[in-house]
Amino acid sequence: MTNTATDNNSSTGSGAAPAASPTATITFADFGLDPLIQKAVAEQGYNNPTPIQAQSIPHVLAGSDLMGAAQTGTGKTAAFVLPIIQKILRHASNSASPARHPIRALVLTPTRELAVQVADNAANYSKHTDLRTAVVYGGVDMKEQVQVLRNGVEILIATPGRLLDHIGSKVANLSQVELLVLDEADRMLDMGFLPDLQRIINLIPAQRQTLLFSATFSPEIKKLAQSYLRSPVTVEVARQNAAADTVKQVVHLVNSMDKQRAIVKVLENRTRQGLSRQCIIFTNSRLGCAKLARALERDGIKAGAIHGDKSQGERTLTLEAFKSGAIEALVATDVAARGLDIPDMPCVINHELPFNAEDFIHRIGRTGRAGSKGDAIALVDDSEKRLLDDIEKLMKRKLEVAPLPDVKSTPGQITDPFFYKPYEPGGALKSANADSAQATQLPDVKKAGITPAKPAVGALLGGFKKK
Repeated sequence: MTNTATDNNSSTGSGAAPAASPTATITFADFGLDPLIQKAVAEQGYNNPTPIQAQSIPHVLAGSDLMGAAQTGTGKTAAFVLPIIQKILRHASNSASPARHPIRALVLTPTRELAVQVADNAANYSKHTDLRTAVVYGGVDMKEQVQVLRNGVEILIATPGRLLDHIGSKVANLSQVELLVLDEADRMLDMGFLPDLQRIINLIPAQRQTLLFSATFSPEIKKLAQSYLRSPVTVEVARQNAAADTVKQVVHLVNSMDKQRAIVKVLENRTRQGLSRQCIIFTNSRLGCAKLARALERDGIKAGAIHGDKSQGERTLTLEAFKSGAIEALVATDVAARGLDIPDMPCVINHELPFNAEDFIHRIGRTGRAGSKGDAIALVDDSEKRLLDDIEKLMKRKLEVAPLPDVKSTPGQITDPFFYKPYEPGGALKSANADSAQATQLPDVKKAGITPAKPAVGALLGGFKKK
């Protein structure tokens, strides 16, 4: 039988709290975490947990299996990293012997980017202890990873395929794993990892604690949970299949051939309104991703591309340039839809709608994170209206359709309320099937020549800064 824990203090009437609201009456000290862990959390500037953290951590500490559902950007990673560190802290040893450092906790993730994010969390919050953490993923040479594993590690974060490589080489041994985490489990199923997951789980002791975290609970995820979790507590702190309340969404109807110039219009107008030009732009194909990044560069937008054909080194350099502000527009495939954690990301643009409606939620979840507000813009042509319908059905709401901003007007003449007054609630929603005449040929746009301010990049915890 599944136990359920939900936040019933919602102002939305959905039985769920806003995804990014902190639980102000609770602090991390209230969980009874070791002082060494509390010290690490405080050093990151956090005091109050988010709802997913506040509700999940006590159940994990109590030893329950758990299914956690919360919108992306709400601190799911810390919701399992912190209690894992607490639970295996009794095994911490300063011995140099690898035998004293077997794998006690295993976190499986679908992508390299997410694996690195989780590993950063684990390293940051265990840094005052003698616990060792490591991350292994494909796309890079195995030698360095092999050496780290041979030296011993208590917390291992891994992508399934690369972990099986190390198991096959007899470098990784899972016989002493006490806690297993399946992070972004829905994405792992989408990517075809189920056979790999089954092989890995068969190597882990049956007497273990298993945690499953996902942004959505599809029927496939529930079936997976029935197979590997025992009487799990279910924690849901946000409406299923909905974007965070901090994200303002709008649709622009644009002909496919005009989308590139539409992006330039959007970014130039954001500059005119005093908003940051920094954004993530999602495309569906690797080739289209690279092509769009080059085209935006020619239009004077500092752009970079990240997709599956890029090496891990190239991805890392591009992400660092983006975080530092050297790149304004990060053009990406769905490899970046999960795992990128930039709390102050102001804007996401869907150059193309994803074929899977749930991926739309993950894409726009890159903005409006950790309590910050953000804009999510979708450029939709006639061929994508069916995809838009699927997204609206999933989200159980109509998305606002608005005309593109007119950057040649003075600020007082701009009629699009989304760009002139961002985040203002209310307003009549226009039909997604509005006259396609809105998608007319766009005029050329002059370059603004304004260098945006360097973006602030917060810690990866997903909690909230102390005032």
